[in-house]
Amino acid sequence: MSRPIAVLRPEPGNRITAAAIEGRGRIALRLPLFETRPLAWSVPDPLGFDALILTSANAVRLAGAALGALRNLPVHAVGEATASAARRAHLDVVAVGSAGAAALVEAARDAGVRRALHLAGRERTLEAGGIVGQVVPVYASEALPIAPADVAALDGAVALIQSARAGSRLAEIVPDRGALLLAALSEAAAAGAGTGWRAVAIAAYPETEALIDTAIALSD
Repeated sequence: MSRPIAVLRPEPGNRITAAAIEGRGRIALRLPLFETRPLAWSVPDPLGFDALILTSANAVRLAGAALGALRNLPVHAVGEATASAARRAHLDVVAVGSAGAAALVEAARDAGVRRALHLAGRERTLEAGGIVGQVVPVYASEALPIAPADVAALDGAVALIQSARAGSRLAEIVPDRGALLLAALSEAAAAGAGTGWRAVAIAAYPETEALIDTAIALSD
């Protein structure tokens, strides 16, 4: 019998990912470890930048109406989910990266970007420097309290780890790491979880579809 697959990302992504797992005939455990909320922010002068860097769909979803002031900036996005959110917000997506934020910045630089604005979460990995002229936090992810019964329900499951912070949070709440298998979106996400898990596998590329494929392979 296949192991259940635990989805730990915040809503609304949690239910979307869980539905995709269930659509493939698997059992999904919905256990968001964080809750996202918008932050108050001021829009920098768009004339000071030649590109907008987005690494999370949450930045688009939670930036609010102020995002409209940046619609003339070409967008370099990490992942198709982020790119799709940007397009729905009527932003001009010119490049979609599939290897993380650092690789996206390098590709943007090679494409001629000289000073980019990065809209991000309060907790993030990409900081100002190089072509990233300014980082503006537009949302925060707050840790949610997790009931002991929900932690116990993870026993024997495959957990989806989509960020280093999620990996670290899971490691904090799970008493027996040897009972869980991890499917991680990236090497960095896996590293955040630490060691001692029953098994750890990295997705072939950093997209939710590839992560689900990895989790299903582990669950069988």
